[in-house]
Amino acid sequence: MPGRVLVVDDILPNVKLLEAKLSSEYFDVLTASNGPEALAVIERENPDIVLLDVMMPVMDGFEVCRRIKADPRTTHLPVVMVTALSDVADRVRGIEAGADDFLTKPVVDSALFARFRSLLRLKMMMDEWRLREQTSSQLGMLAPRAMTELDTTSARLLIIEDNAIDAFNMIESLSVDNGEVKRVASGRAGFEAATRQDPDLVICSLNLEDDDALRLLSQFRANEATRHLPILMVGEEDQTDKLAKALDLGANDYLMKPVDRNELLARVRTQIRRRRYQELLRENYEQSLSLALTDSLTGLYNRRYLLSHLKRLMADTGHRHKPLSVLMLDVDHFKVVNDTHGHAVGDLVDRIQHLVPTPDGGDDFVGIGCPVEGLRI
Repeated sequence: MPGRVLVVDDILPNVKLLEAKLSSEYFDVLTASNGPEALAVIERENPDIVLLDVMMPVMDGFEVCRRIKADPRTTHLPVVMVTALSDVADRVRGIEAGADDFLTKPVVDSALFARFRSLLRLKMMMDEWRLREQTSSQLGMLAPRAMTELDTTSARLLIIEDNAIDAFNMIESLSVDNGEVKRVASGRAGFEAATRQDPDLVICSLNLEDDDALRLLSQFRANEATRHLPILMVGEEDQTDKLAKALDLGANDYLMKPVDRNELLARVRTQIRRRRYQELLRENYEQSLSLALTDSLTGLYNRRYLLSHLKRLMADTGHRHKPLSVLMLDVDHFKVVNDTHGHAVGDLVDRIQHLVPTPDGGDDFVGIGCPVEGLRI
């Protein structure tokens, strides 16, 4: 899985240290010493992930991150910000700028590499959808906007937490976005609720008293209905290794207790925004498939679909020993309509729903939007 990492830091020893650590884990490392240089490297080299220092001259890390996320071409690029700043407000500011994580120096290697592996898996999935989306846009579909433009309100959230006080505090914090927040107190109830209701995000405690949260996480990822569901784990400050394991098992993000209200909101909004961006890519792809199999004028399936479907119908008919009928309709002399009234009118007439005979034996077109009253052939 190791990919291409861009390390951005204006202090050369920091760059060399990170480069050595990442290279030992078989990542390909690119480097930049300031914000403008980093944006140029991203444009030229297309890295898989950016490790970004906050305090830099010319352009700080917050602004670099905002520019990366505001560009539709790079909005899906994972960004991990690293800084000596330990204040929660700075962490929230980084996440609100679009960062996927905000790590405080000195960085714990196991947490950093687990985060990289998690984000790279997500990036690979996004790359597949974006590749399909490029085909969709060539077929006339609208290209997705930057991820930062997507709305995050009115989301369906599921909290799995057996501590009533912690659950109450999270529900109260999350209610500001006018979403639907449901809380369950056990892993089993959480899994059943997730498979039945398809929430936008699951927030799961790492310390469920009667359940193994990591085993529950594995269950989520093994089930088809919940495999791609975003999951935010909540743990304690001394559970770094366990949280790193959660990332390796498929968690999308984690949060430390005591939970800061603003950081919770920022991380939840990031996950919802990413999920809705992915859904937008998938919808565009599905619509492009529909366009590839239907006639844009009539809305009917085209020859490619017909031949494939008829083959299955014939095989099924032979298996079931049931008759199969095929009806073909043709409108004689339709060229007269195009020659007399123009192709635009002919296209509109082509969309009519049915034909009815006239008293004198001719055929009048009758249907919604027929542009020529009493048109006959």
